[in-house]
Amino acid sequence: MIRVTWALIRVAIGCALVVSAYYWRTPLVSSVRYPVFAAIVMAATLLLAYDLRSFWRGGQGALRFAAVLSAMLAGVALCWTVIGEGHFRWIRYAVLHADRNELAAVGRHIVVGYRNSSEVRSLIEKRAIGGVFVTRLNVNGRNAADIASEIGDWQRIRAQQGLAPLWISTDQEGGGVSRMSPPLPRQPALGSVVAATAEENVQATVRAYAEQQAQGLRTLGVNMNFAPVVDINHGVINVDDKYSQIYRRAISPDPAIVAGVATIYCATLRQAGVACVPKHFPGLGRVTDDTHVADAVLDTPANVMASSDWVPFRAVIASNAAFLMLGHVRLGAIDRDRPASFSPAIVGLLRSSWRYEGALITDDATMSAFYDSPSGLVGGTVEALNAGVDLVLIAYDPDQYYVAVWGLLQARRAGALSAAALEASAARLEMIAQRSRQ
Repeated sequence: MIRVTWALIRVAIGCALVVSAYYWRTPLVSSVRYPVFAAIVMAATLLLAYDLRSFWRGGQGALRFAAVLSAMLAGVALCWTVIGEGHFRWIRYAVLHADRNELAAVGRHIVVGYRNSSEVRSLIEKRAIGGVFVTRLNVNGRNAADIASEIGDWQRIRAQQGLAPLWISTDQEGGGVSRMSPPLPRQPALGSVVAATAEENVQATVRAYAEQQAQGLRTLGVNMNFAPVVDINHGVINVDDKYSQIYRRAISPDPAIVAGVATIYCATLRQAGVACVPKHFPGLGRVTDDTHVADAVLDTPANVMASSDWVPFRAVIASNAAFLMLGHVRLGAIDRDRPASFSPAIVGLLRSSWRYEGALITDDATMSAFYDSPSGLVGGTVEALNAGVDLVLIAYDPDQYYVAVWGLLQARRAGALSAAALEASAARLEMIAQRSRQ
């Protein structure tokens, strides 16, 4: 019985290794990718050696079968992991050694997060990105002067290249989403500040709040803030929603209040030289599922969205907001098949019906609703740029930058990436960059 139990345990371990080998290159395990890689390789090698030894030593039929099955599973996991790493290394090499002009043509549409500052510096030197996303792991334990010096060094490289400054972005909403605090002082959530302020004092309070935030960001060298959240607070609470939690981050349940606050906030940031990025169109306030980890569909009719959730978005667009972030929810009334972040119908609504001429940026493409969509990371990125999106954010898992850019290079060479769309996008980004320097 003990031998049978041990054999079943080894088969179970083999199954777990195969599952781990499948997922270890996905964003799900990006923060522990290489420890997981080492663990899979080591465990699979040991299991394979043990089971081959058990097989050759003989034994009863069922035990030998279990040894063969366990060995096969270990072998599959080992090969899958090693080949997957080799394939990624080849893709990374191909991107880093691509034609500089080709790489620049697609790379300028990517804003990338990073875990290694020397790696992102190399991408900047190759003109391979349009912006950098800076978050808590990049600033932990560092003082403001060191961060500003590093970012200033990146921008000096761009200036030497004769290019517009990089978009140095972050999530500094206030409250629970304050990626630059510390070193910047933590501010309460904007919604809580508005709720605690008398109506006649709201404008002045929001302006002071935004001024403090913008000045801190500029001190660090950050010129783009993924804020404010202009999703309406519909009071939707889901215990499985661990990351979006719009009800905690939204400004107000009242669209008019959100519109007024967002307009003042964005104007104040803009005056200080920081671009605001209202988010997450078409609105996540009614969405139950968390697009970080799951697909999400919003079935609210478009006319209802227009009279409520879209009011603040239209207000900030009318105030000349240069950027707008697209969320990954699928809006059933307009496009049930694709997330808004790469939906031609959603982009068409903004460009044609709303006549929005600013830049569109996706939420993080390594979120499940984008990455695990039928189009996948590469297909979704290609579709986004073809639709008229200007910047694709790849933040949580920087390794996916290479996969996405490799796919864009292949699509460009095959004629599957619209040259006209890229040219129009480049013109928009250049126009915005020029205005930001005035």
